[in-house]
Amino acid sequence: MKFDGEFELEDVPPEEAWVVLSDPVAVRDSLKGCQFITPMDDSFEWDNYEPEADIQTLPEAEAEAVADRAFKTGQKYAALMQVGVGSVKPKFETTVSIEDRDEEEFKMTATGSGSASSSSFSMESGMYITPQEDGDGSSIEWWTEADITGRIAQLGGRVINPVANKIVNDFFSSIEKEMTDVEETESGVTDKIRGMFG
Repeated sequence: MKFDGEFELEDVPPEEAWVVLSDPVAVRDSLKGCQFITPMDDSFEWDNYEPEADIQTLPEAEAEAVADRAFKTGQKYAALMQVGVGSVKPKFETTVSIEDRDEEEFKMTATGSGSASSSSFSMESGMYITPQEDGDGSSIEWWTEADITGRIAQLGGRVINPVANKIVNDFFSSIEKEMTDVEETESGVTDKIRGMFG
């Protein structure tokens, strides 16, 4: 299945959008049903992992802390995500790999796969942030190609597509509020963080 779209962020320049969308904690907080996103290695154990609570995001968080935990190319992340599709509400144990991050062009691509008791998926996704043609904000183009199997796949696109669109729209609405808070509170903080990205 293919999903794609474009989202406009008013009065949030690409630099700010990039920094917030590079923060796994900000992404987790804005993604309904996501319980954690954390770096993982071969010894990671889903059943024993206890996510840290009350982690600050911008503008309250320290710039160094946000830069240090930003998504990194080649790193794998564990994400626990609960998605309700009709009467089915599986919790997906998802592994996401950041394949490419371009700090200058504001592009990022990732691959991932996840499974729940009766469903599984694999996906490739990406985003590209550009300045708005009219205004001082950002345009975010995003896309995902997903291969879904099991019980959720049997529900079909008529059921899955509206759920996927709602997740994406809710996410961008939530992340826009966070970006606006950063923009209004502390100008220059995102430039400082961008300079720390390695």
